[in-house]
Amino acid sequence: MKLSLIILLVTFSVTCFGQDKYNYVHFNKLTEVLGTEYVIASLEDKGKMFETKSRYLLFINTSTDEKNKVDFPNDAIISKLEQIKIDSLGLNVILVEAREVDLDGKNGIDWNDPTQIIILSADGLKKHQLTESKFFVRTWIVNQLTGRMVVTGHYDTNNNNKYDKTDQNEIHIYDLKTLKLISKT
Repeated sequence: MKLSLIILLVTFSVTCFGQDKYNYVHFNKLTEVLGTEYVIASLEDKGKMFETKSRYLLFINTSTDEKNKVDFPNDAIISKLEQIKIDSLGLNVILVEAREVDLDGKNGIDWNDPTQIIILSADGLKKHQLTESKFFVRTWIVNQLTGRMVVTGHYDTNNNNKYDKTDQNEIHIYDLKTLKLISKT
């Protein structure tokens, strides 16, 4: 009896460990960071059943082969990755538009959760969430003369997870050099 129990447990352990060989790494996109030696690779680690085990951006220094990893939640939705480079202001950052907060608490992050703006340094060593987690970003634009970003969106004031008349629409202005909110209207 003890021998058959040991054989069963060993078989189960080997089978569970053996499942790891079916993991896949998906490279979704490569992006050059202008004015630097870096290239950004967007990666997802997927398991046997194609569930995402991890999601991250990998900043690769093409001169030194140094790699900097920027993690996101497994179920995050990264919709846009854009470099903001204004030489006259000494500004060179990566802007990521992503959903990374499960605001409604229902089965992970989905299209009903808010979009946030995340700012990364050009080498991927610094990460800063610019907009609040509860603010649903709609549109944004960067003024090339001032280095300020204008963001439109809304707060779901009645917490019904829908955009409706009672929600509070706002325009936010951020300074990309200091990564601070300048004004709300």
